[in-house]
Amino acid sequence: MEFSTIEREIHIDASPAIVFDVVSSPEHLRGWWPDAAEYPAGPGGAGRIGFGADPETRTWVAFEVVDAVPPRHFSFRWTHEAGEPAAPGNSLLVVFELEPAGAGTRLRMIESGFRERGWDDAKAAAEHADHVTGWDYYLPRLPAYAATAGADA
Repeated sequence: MEFSTIEREIHIDASPAIVFDVVSSPEHLRGWWPDAAEYPAGPGGAGRIGFGADPETRTWVAFEVVDAVPPRHFSFRWTHEAGEPAAPGNSLLVVFELEPAGAGTRLRMIESGFRERGWDDAKAAAEHADHVTGWDYYLPRLPAYAATAGADA
């Protein structure tokens, strides 16, 4: 089995502009994915996202924006060591591609970089499986959240 990428595609009943905000801004990201997010949303914006409702026990993960082209494209690197610049080989790359689709948006998500991390097969398989489970849980939350974000627009 190959552990190089994860790809998902979903339809969201909101405009590309709203969906872009929902996948790129820390305030909106917290609505459907991590419990906390602290980063500047522009290219090169480095920060962190946190998982766990309790701030005392929250797990923080390094996060760095690679590219932001509203309302079409947002990408970031994550899982690198805190304080280390994100780069191929030390982090995973997530790309969100957005296209108008009828009255809504087609969102394509691609996560890559598992093989480039230099992990052995067992570690690559475990990390890949963990991320598949995560995206399968979090991405379906995005359309409902985007609908509420669009109502506020």
